[in-house]
Amino acid sequence: MATDTPMQLAMVGLGRMGANLVRRLMRDGHRCVVYDVSEDAIAALESEGATGARSLQELVDQLDGPRAVWIMVPAGIVGSTLDDLVPLLNAGDTVIDGGNSYYRDDIHRAEALSEHGVHYVDCGTSGGVWGLERGYCLMIGGDDEAVERLAPIWESIAPGPMADSVDPTPGRAAAPAPDATGSAAETAQDGWLHCGPSGAGHFVKMVHNGIEYGMMAAIAEGLSIIKHANVGMAEHAAVTDAETTPLRDPWAYQYDIDVGEVAEVWRRGSVISSWLVDLTAAALARSPELSEYTGTVSDSGEGRWTVLAAVEEGVPAEVITASLYQRFESRDLGTFTGKVLSAMRAEFGGHVER
Repeated sequence: MATDTPMQLAMVGLGRMGANLVRRLMRDGHRCVVYDVSEDAIAALESEGATGARSLQELVDQLDGPRAVWIMVPAGIVGSTLDDLVPLLNAGDTVIDGGNSYYRDDIHRAEALSEHGVHYVDCGTSGGVWGLERGYCLMIGGDDEAVERLAPIWESIAPGPMADSVDPTPGRAAAPAPDATGSAAETAQDGWLHCGPSGAGHFVKMVHNGIEYGMMAAIAEGLSIIKHANVGMAEHAAVTDAETTPLRDPWAYQYDIDVGEVAEVWRRGSVISSWLVDLTAAALARSPELSEYTGTVSDSGEGRWTVLAAVEEGVPAEVITASLYQRFESRDLGTFTGKVLSAMRAEFGGHVER
């Protein structure tokens, strides 16, 4: 047992992240009660030591007070999940939303749950499928009492000090030693942060994901430019017609460059080396043409909300905005726009599509 203060936690939602959060907590000595709509998901964690529940009522009944219930479900069903869960709880209990809810919803939910004496904590959780081993970066919002009581949970889930050989930040003082109550004044260096009151955690996670959109788009666009550096070769002879911009200098684009090897070399000593580049290199090593993907890219809301916040704050965010629009375009949401453009060109100049 690694933790000195084992706690009991319930997890509602046992998808990839929910299940691995439970596993990481149990590894550290915490007791977990789990519920999901999938019987197989419950049974899998029961076989690893968790206590299974087949209903929210059964889940709540198996918890000691004050209870802590973590919900890890899609943002679209958080509201209905809370509608079913909150009437089963008592004053002093805490609900943690660890998904990607909109921070404005957190503010309203915290107010609503406070009328029942129930704490609401929003926890932006980053780490993906690798978090089980690497730990999860936690961005937390909520009242001080609830967040501090759950410190052993945050400490077990987060990477911890010096995780992944991350060196201390130059010029930053070392984290202070725990005080007499066992709490530390600084936790960011351990991988979790109480960002502020209700909504603050998901606000920081929202912007985190907006940045992720921009970084991913930049890597993808850069590798695509390198992949198409052979456009001037004979086999890519330009079409000569009035509708196609000619390639002025074909001799300048005569490179067949292996983008997988580029991604690999960028991992080593490069200014742009990052975990995203690591993952990209691994994907290209397995599948150089990425033929199993269609290029259709989803957006789950955080990018949109980040752009909206930038507009309302008056903060320029061109890169994040462009990366969000690229995802729209990948899903053919700009097709009608293109049709209107083609129609106008045909009407005013007799232009035909190529």
